[in-house]
Formats: sequence, structure tokens, C-alpha cells
Amino acid sequence: MSIAPPVIAWFAANGRDLPWRQPGFTPWGALVSEFMLQQTPVNRVLPKLDEWLRRWPTPADLAAASPGDAVRAWDRLGYPRRALNLHATAVAIVARHGGAVPSDVHELLALPGIGDYTARAISVFAFGLRHPVVDINIRRVIARAVHGVAQPAAAAKRDLSDMEALLPEDDADAALTNAGIMELGALVCVARTPRCGACPIADQCRWRALGYPAPDTEPAPRQKKYEGSDRQVRGIVLAELRASEIPVTRDELTVAWADAAQLDRSIAGLILDGLVVDTGDALQLPG
Repeated sequence: MSIAPPVIAWFAANGRDLPWRQPGFTPWGALVSEFMLQQTPVNRVLPKLDEWLRRWPTPADLAAASPGDAVRAWDRLGYPRRALNLHATAVAIVARHGGAVPSDVHELLALPGIGDYTARAISVFAFGLRHPVVDINIRRVIARAVHGVAQPAAAAKRDLSDMEALLPEDDADAALTNAGIMELGALVCVARTPRCGACPIADQCRWRALGYPAPDTEPAPRQKKYEGSDRQVRGIVLAELRASEIPVTRDELTVAWADAAQLDRSIAGLILDGLVVDTGDALQLPG
């Protein structure tokens, strides 16, 4: 398939105006954005990203703060363990790389909280290096356009080789192809109601040529209800600690959540994750 040219042209005309796509956006900014975008929609990330980069414009700035400051600033962005990992990554970048975000995928993978996707995304989008980048949006485009199936199967190593085969040899064009296919999956080749009439590669799409066969697997189960869950209780505990300048006792937390067993279970999980410190008399964010 030769989908790179039409995808690049479509992306130039239709790609969203996002801060990490602007000239001069720093590698550190790209790294912070990738952490925040893990399992969080773009519209929720944008204001928080701006706030963080104004407060901590370099890895050294964040490394000089406490882990608790990072958790407090993360606020309600979700999955707060990412805040601790981001702080630990800043500390590691200062210690190992002189405060400069590395461009090498293997060096990025050695940093806390950075997996294969994030390492490749930073290397490609911050430094323009040629690597295949694969997220769920790219996997869906590949599943349909290349393999003729409605939805991607479980994550497989084949995805990287498939994406590699679609990339042009030129580094800049390869980066645009990565970004363009990702954007195509996010805006057009969406999971439930794909807009095939607006797709720049519809004439090459195998799924379309086969008559849009239905998926042969059951849809993934929906996430459990948030209200009343341990996730909600964890969020309540962190919100109380963020709002207080002094440690908070367990008795004070029972005012916010009356189910003592669930509260204790949720607090134990937060302590295990390093998000909360038990001083013996009270609870506080990590120092």
C-alpha cells in the first residue's frame, strides 16, 4: 500500500492545532503531554499541560519540586500514579542526561513510567527520528485498511512491522505519516461510526473493499461504574489531601466517605502506590 502521500496531505489540511505540533514545542513538553494523554482525552489534557509547563518548564524545575507537589498539581486529571512517574522521570533525566530529554528509544524506555509507545512517540514527535508509532487509533486504521477487519485484535508485535512497512524512508515524512494515521484514526476511522466518505485512503481500504465485514469478536467489556467504586474513594482521599496544607486524619476522611472498610481498602492501595504517606497519626501526600 502507498497511503503515506494522501495521509500526509489530509493531515496538513485537517490535523488539529495542538500545542505539541507547534514549531519550537520542547521535547520536555512533548514528554509531559504523552504522560498526560495516557488514557485521558485531549480536551482534558490541554489546560493542565499549559499549567504544568508554565510552572515546570524543564525537567530540572519539576525534579526540584516534591512528589507531593506533582500529585497536588495533577489534580483530577486521573490515574495519579502518572504524576509520580513523571516526577521520577524528571529526576532521572537530570541525574542521567544532564536535564535534557534523550532522543534514543532505549534510553527513554529506561525512564520511569515510559513504555514502548511513549518512548517511540517522544523520539518521533519531539526529535523527528524514524520509528513506527502504534496506538489504538493507528492499530484500528491498520486493521481496516491493511487487514480488512473491523477492529484490531489483541496488541501484537505485528502492528509495529505493519506500521514500519507504511512509513516513507524520509524521517520528516515518516513522522508526518505516524501523526497523520493517528489523527485519521482519532477523527475519521473511529471505532463505532467511521466517516469513510471523508477518508483519504478509502480507495485503498481493504475493509471497505470487502463490504465492511462485522467484527468476529465480542466488544470489550465496559469499565465498571465509577460511582461507589474504589476508584471514586481513592479520588476523594486524594482530593482531601490536596486541599489540606497539613496531614489529614482517618477520622476526618470518614466524613467524606462513610464506608470504613472501603475507605481503609482504598487508602491501603494509595499507600502501596506511593501516592499517600501514613505518618502514624494522619495521612499526607509524599514529601
